[in-house]
Amino acid sequence: MDLITSIDVLNTVNGGVSEPQINLIHYEDFREIRLKIPGIKLDEIHVEVHNNTLSIFYFINIICTDRMIQLPRFVYNRNVPYYIDISKIKARLENEELVVNLPFNRLANGYHKEIKVNEG
Repeated sequence: MDLITSIDVLNTVNGGVSEPQINLIHYEDFREIRLKIPGIKLDEIHVEVHNNTLSIFYFINIICTDRMIQLPRFVYNRNVPYYIDISKIKARLENEELVVNLPFNRLANGYHKEIKVNEG
């Protein structure tokens, strides 16, 4: 028990990071990510889509040899599924939470086309 208490105290003294609260909610037309990070201001959180990966992160400032270095702390970093319309992903602040809306791609589940095979 003393070891666990010591680790917790050292983590806190050395600028420990609180665990984020992430909720993924499924609706009929979209998915929603709701996020709270204790101790981090909402306007410090970044949301990006890069190469089909949705990333939610903030920066931790570390001083090393008299220089400040910003290291990203990723809270969410996953590939966007094919059934999400990447071009329509939006984020907003609501009631002390970051809310990321992931609308479904309507063409992913219902598109059908017969392809005629040409001879010769």
